[in-house]
Amino acid sequence: MSEVCVVVTGASGYIGSHIVANLLSKGKKVRATVRDSGDKERVEHLKNMKITGDGSLEIVEMDLFDEDSVNRAINGATDVIHTAAVVIIRSRNAQEKIVDPSVIGTKNIISAIEKCGTVERFVHTSSTAAIRPENWNDGDVLTTETFAKDATLENNPYGLAKYSAEMVVRDWHRQKGGAKKPRMVTIHPCMVFGPPLSPRHLRGSLSIIMMLVNRELPLLLPMQISIVDVRDVAEAHVRALTMGENGGRYLTVAGEMMWSDVSRILKKEYPKRKWPFRQLPYYFALIVSAFHPRVSISWARRHLKNKLYWDASPAEKDLGMKWKSIDETLIDTIPNIINNNWDK
Repeated sequence: MSEVCVVVTGASGYIGSHIVANLLSKGKKVRATVRDSGDKERVEHLKNMKITGDGSLEIVEMDLFDEDSVNRAINGATDVIHTAAVVIIRSRNAQEKIVDPSVIGTKNIISAIEKCGTVERFVHTSSTAAIRPENWNDGDVLTTETFAKDATLENNPYGLAKYSAEMVVRDWHRQKGGAKKPRMVTIHPCMVFGPPLSPRHLRGSLSIIMMLVNRELPLLLPMQISIVDVRDVAEAHVRALTMGENGGRYLTVAGEMMWSDVSRILKKEYPKRKWPFRQLPYYFALIVSAFHPRVSISWARRHLKNKLYWDASPAEKDLGMKWKSIDETLIDTIPNIINNNWDK
């Protein structure tokens, strides 16, 4: 058997960076792909990671749209953890900016795995967005039996991107036969919080926290947030290389909390800073949503006031996951932001 080499795509990203750190702490040989190896925000934190035992880190450039660069990055790998994707919820050109990078990029990753012939294990980062349907009822509990089949380019381009990319992976895995069929698992995080390792990580999920840190809103929307620690998400990916069902689909969700309660926890831990924590009444929140650039009325009507839950017990059972408490996750998110002046 060839020497184990784990390729982590999107290694400069929030989840990808923590996966790289997790693997290096376990003495693994990691090939981390980034779009621009000359960008300090993408690579400096990777170069500074602690490497244990026989572990090693190789940083390579890869463009998901460039088949040759994808082939070079995957060549000779035994394991691939594919996290690279665009984390944009809305765009005027949703097909090009949101859907294509996920779908075309994933197709190129699968093609490269086929060509190199050495990959034995493949973990694909998906999302709760690939599970959540457009229509759900207050109090629903979703499991991995559900797929976001009704996601559309107009109403839910991010959900469409995550669902479509996952289907690329699952269709390929189902059709592929023979002894060289890699093991495959998909991981589905909710909103991911925890320590950012680069200012690049303040986008995506952490933009919710940064709106509190920077007091972008004097009053908060009545919004429930499903939360999981980025370190737990990374651990779930690494465990899924060898644990869980082949073809498995695993939610990583630690629990839920109202946005105002998130702010109250941070206010208690960091009392010298000013935090918004008062919650808007629902109907006033709808009016605010009409004028806010990051929120749409249709989203607000579906998500504000209503509560949705997730069944992450399969990850606990099959992957042996034990989630960090939400309080710990939230508190650990802030020091790197403040100490590095990323809140300026």
